[in-house]
Amino acid sequence: MTFDELGLETDLLKAVRALGYKQPTPIQEQAIPLAIAGRDIIGCAQTGTGKTAAFVLPALQRMGRRRALLTLVVTPTRELAGQIEDVAWKCCRHTKQRVAAVYGGVGYQPQIDKVRRGVHMLVATPGRLLDLVEKGHVDLSNVEILVLDEADRMLDMGFWPDVKRIMALLPEKRQNLLFSATITPDVERVAGPILHDPARIEVAPSATPIEAISQSLYPVNALQKTDLLVRLLEKHQLDRVLVFTRTKHRADKVCRHLERSRIPGAAIHSNRSQAQRQRALDGFKNGTYRVLVATDIVARGIDVDRISHVINYDLPMNAQDYVHRIGRTARAGATGTAIRFLAAEEATELRDIEQLIGATLPCEDVEGFAYSERMVPDPQRTARRPAPRGPQRSGRPSHRTSQRPERAGSSADRGYRQGSRRPAAPAGAVRSGSGRRGG
Repeated sequence: MTFDELGLETDLLKAVRALGYKQPTPIQEQAIPLAIAGRDIIGCAQTGTGKTAAFVLPALQRMGRRRALLTLVVTPTRELAGQIEDVAWKCCRHTKQRVAAVYGGVGYQPQIDKVRRGVHMLVATPGRLLDLVEKGHVDLSNVEILVLDEADRMLDMGFWPDVKRIMALLPEKRQNLLFSATITPDVERVAGPILHDPARIEVAPSATPIEAISQSLYPVNALQKTDLLVRLLEKHQLDRVLVFTRTKHRADKVCRHLERSRIPGAAIHSNRSQAQRQRALDGFKNGTYRVLVATDIVARGIDVDRISHVINYDLPMNAQDYVHRIGRTARAGATGTAIRFLAAEEATELRDIEQLIGATLPCEDVEGFAYSERMVPDPQRTARRPAPRGPQRSGRPSHRTSQRPERAGSSADRGYRQGSRRPAAPAGAVRSGSGRRGG
């Protein structure tokens, strides 16, 4: 199928061709015609598969040339808001429509000036949007299309109070579009009351990583993670590497260690100003920095070309965040590698991730690295994925409660907490003189 067959008008097709899109991705192919027809949508597709264009293009078409704020896109992070704004501007190049993004961390006045000039589509983070509404700078009374991007984050308990306040300001009769790489039953339960006979599009099972991502596990003592990271970067001359840590303090600490090792890197997290965050991202994109060390602030939606490796220095507390992290590589048809460092205290997080993605990942070592005592998972462990969703009735989402992981020490933990404390030695290992496997 081509974009010409999706029902898009001529001006938008010109923009699509200018963007270099050859043919629609599966999520675009399924979502665009339904969105143009006015259906509510729950869209679940792997990261890097074009979800942004899947809601931007039909929204621009449905708005036409009317002079009012008609589409509101709510998203969790400043970086993602800026990215969506950029895609939307490129898509409306020939339609004469206006797009603006509002988010925290920068001054109010430039954003207020943009809104005052008139916008058709507003991309916003919840806090800054509510501030501008309360000060009388944004009027949401004419909104006809609401998009919740990264819907699982927007509907979790952290964002949900602000999202409810925003929805209370919108007309009750509107189109609702929810998109994410992970849509859980709990999210569907919370979203159910705001949707009207939604079409559920699931291009791949929720939380399925892209097949083009090669994944592996590196067991290591927690105190040796930074040294192992440096050895990996130096040994394989890795370039354009995104490293995820669990805390802001650790991101800064890792970045300082990289600097001492003469590896150009930058840190990005919520304690950095918007200008600092943008400089770090720009430097990473243009090659000034080989490594970007980040917390989960950039795990969702940041589209940087040619990221070769994503390294999980710390495993995330939420297994679904792992899917969003590794989705920063292998975008737009490329291939990529995802590496997970595993310390003994992260056995529960490993179990949850492997159960979520339905895969048991191989262990690897770095040749010549002097490992201290560490926990190596049992290679015979199994990862049981939750049972697939049953058929839906009348287009309504399932209201099942989420499946709870078994408690530590139960059968679900076997092979994780009872792993050996030896160096990993999978099949095909090459042993060095130290007795440790080389990889």
